[in-house]
Amino acid sequence: MFLALREIRRSKVRFGLLIAAVALLAFLILFQSAIQNSLIRQFVGGVRHQTAPVLVFNVDGRRFPQSSSVSPELEEKVRATEGIGGIAAIYQGTFPIEAGGDTQATSVLGYTDPDLGGPGPLLEGRLPEAAGEVVANAGNEEDGFGIGSTVTVQPAGIDLEVVGLADDVGINVLPTVFTTADTYLTVLQTRNPAATLDVPNVLGVSPASGTTVAELTTRLNRADESIDALSRVDAAELNPGIESIKQSFTVILVLFGLVVPLVCGLFFLILTFQKASSLVLLRALGAPARRLVEALLVQVSLVLGVGLGIAVGGFALLTRGKTGSLRLRFEPTNVGFWVTTLVVLGVVSAVASIRRVLAIDPNQATGGGGAGR
Repeated sequence: MFLALREIRRSKVRFGLLIAAVALLAFLILFQSAIQNSLIRQFVGGVRHQTAPVLVFNVDGRRFPQSSSVSPELEEKVRATEGIGGIAAIYQGTFPIEAGGDTQATSVLGYTDPDLGGPGPLLEGRLPEAAGEVVANAGNEEDGFGIGSTVTVQPAGIDLEVVGLADDVGINVLPTVFTTADTYLTVLQTRNPAATLDVPNVLGVSPASGTTVAELTTRLNRADESIDALSRVDAAELNPGIESIKQSFTVILVLFGLVVPLVCGLFFLILTFQKASSLVLLRALGAPARRLVEALLVQVSLVLGVGLGIAVGGFALLTRGKTGSLRLRFEPTNVGFWVTTLVVLGVVSAVASIRRVLAIDPNQATGGGGAGR
């Protein structure tokens, strides 16, 4: 410990720059990971956290609610499937809605049964009971969708009152509201006065007693090749858009994650080369190799500990606000995963330096040689 701290005090600038580099890289990793998770929540949160255990899409809709349409013929085949406990229509579209003084595209989801397509548990307020009432995504509260707010469908000027807030129910990374089928029809007719609700976008289904969700989805998918039935979790996870988001961010996170051990490893390896003569002299004076390795590991631990601590603290401050239209969250599990991963990678990166220290021959001190000569 004494050797490690003494060297850090003598090389404050070098160690300070390394700590700053680790902190910056770790912060960027946590920031990018939080953006990924926020995008996923706002893209398919409304699918994952709606109340229907099973969702039935038309296979041509590619698991996007707005792109899917379940014809009456296909609905009959669904109703005829063994193991159906309940079934209800779900509608979804995108409409220009003015809220908080701004008009923006908004996802509107209509349901015929709040237990089969309604929003998940409410954070505040209640479900719609009268015409023109909606439940909004809590993440859009600051955008003018708070409880008691009145938002307006444009250009028709139809007012909707927000009576409840539900968490993580965004769809397509847009402000999102849930409402009854009757109110949804009113909104839909602002675009097409002759519109009806004869063809739902998706069907919300629940299994009968004694039938599991997995069994029901299997039976539904066998009933017709045009049926794409999924549990609500799978409907969110297997959405093609989510796969694209994950692939893009995985590349970024892996690259950042590899830079941390690379920077640490090269720094300590170069440092070991630079102080080779001093290490040889210490070994010749009787300092055991174990003590020198321990000093190296203490330095690595301090650099990683302080750097990651700064990164986590900065990220925690960042998540108190809102980044653009995204609300980032401090998720302990996610932060813990990345901190643990970076610590392990950082320690592993010191292996080359440790091997260099262990290879020192104290007899080299008599010939003026350095480590490894």
